[in-house]
Amino acid sequence: MTARTLMIQGTASSAGKSIMVAALCRILKQDGYRVAPFKSQNMALNSFVTRGGGEIGRAQAVQAAAAGIEPSVEMNPVLLKPQADATSQVIVLGKAQSVADAADYYRDNHKLLPIIMHSLTKLRDQYDAVIIEGAGSPAEVNLMVRDIANMRIAELARAPVILVGDIDRGGVFASIVGTLQLLPMRQRNMIKGLVINKFRGDLSLLKPGLDFLEKRCRRPVLGVVPYIRDLAIAQEDSVYLDERTSRMREGFPDVCIIRLPHIANYDDFDPLETFCNVRYVASVEKLGDPDLVILPGTKSTMADVLFLNRSGLSARIIQMAEAGTPVFGMCGGYQMLGRKIYDPVQAESGITEADGLGLLDMETAFGPHKITAQVSARVDADSGLLMGMQGLDITGYEIHMGKCSKQPPHSVFTVTPPGNTSAGYRDGGISPTGRIFGSYIHGLFNNIEFTRRLVENLCSLRNLPPAEADALNQEKAYDDIASVFRQSLDMAKIYEIILGGWHGRRTV
Repeated sequence: MTARTLMIQGTASSAGKSIMVAALCRILKQDGYRVAPFKSQNMALNSFVTRGGGEIGRAQAVQAAAAGIEPSVEMNPVLLKPQADATSQVIVLGKAQSVADAADYYRDNHKLLPIIMHSLTKLRDQYDAVIIEGAGSPAEVNLMVRDIANMRIAELARAPVILVGDIDRGGVFASIVGTLQLLPMRQRNMIKGLVINKFRGDLSLLKPGLDFLEKRCRRPVLGVVPYIRDLAIAQEDSVYLDERTSRMREGFPDVCIIRLPHIANYDDFDPLETFCNVRYVASVEKLGDPDLVILPGTKSTMADVLFLNRSGLSARIIQMAEAGTPVFGMCGGYQMLGRKIYDPVQAESGITEADGLGLLDMETAFGPHKITAQVSARVDADSGLLMGMQGLDITGYEIHMGKCSKQPPHSVFTVTPPGNTSAGYRDGGISPTGRIFGSYIHGLFNNIEFTRRLVENLCSLRNLPPAEADALNQEKAYDDIASVFRQSLDMAKIYEIILGGWHGRRTV
């Protein structure tokens, strides 16, 4: 049986499409349906590696987890990862295909439609329902003719559309009405309902606005979703880092993550919030005196290490490290901890050489090939932040271009890819004191025993009281989000829209 479809589109980026798709996937799963997420084209720096080694948007991996299924490349057949020089790496069915600027990509992107529709068809053959996420806004008039992410996909999938507006940023009534007015009539008629997202305050005061929308747009408002603080599931857009407010809890370690211009996979550090106060900063002035500094992953290591050097952050981090402050680097951040970074083939940009922070005795060289793999590893190190952890098993994934051209003297992990019966290979590097280390492995902190022990060691090194973990249960987090949306939305009407398909009477 071919699955029913429903598409969630937004009046703008960060309107809440990804979270709503995750919530609906969970609700349908709770109600006994086999459901899968889908996003034809995603532009994001947060990504995930599937079991088969394919790279997809992190949001679709989260949505799949909410649906209780294994992520697959068909859930996000086209992923664009922006790079430093106004270009994007184009990833098709999980594999890096090319690097293109916007003009080149949009000239040829229609050639991707057969791949997109084959992926959607494959999902529809396997599930009862597919919840499709749009991208940005469907009313970008300059891009409509090149659209492969919004209304064209809805038409090809024969999917009814729910339009979501973000009231927290203001102008939600104008953005909803304007979106409808800018769409061609045939596409306008595919929008079957409206949702107001991120509302704070007294709902009764909003009612006149809801009445206006229903009268003006001749469509039902299907619900008003409250602003959800401290979302415990991964977010896709870096706008999330602007919106979030850290809970500063007395007695918890202060962890400072450098917000690089091209920061990627920042959800790697969400589990740390269970044990620590986590801050994101982009300047020396806001760095303060943290207990741990983290250099995160990045889509453009060369450009971001130059940012660190020019902003004064490199000099300050080096000064703090020499005074005993622990420093950790993940993936691109790990590369920055070394002495030199080389890009002779200009895989990332026109920059061929840059100085790292020199906190680890290593060098990195970029090549033309990208490594993407899920991995298992065992801790080799036994000092500083990793004291007492030797032999501990962890899992994660690698997703990077560069390799160490000069290996650090002391490794952090021995890695074995799934299905590999060889002895494995060394990953990461750690200083003699154990206070500075880095690794290519994403998802480290999802290994809760590893994270718990690391934070215990951090507290010991920084003379802090033992950290007490806040409760974290990912399955409960999905259920909690689903509960908020179930209470806020007219689910009976949404089921009616899904079952009714995209056909319906002309509404305007």
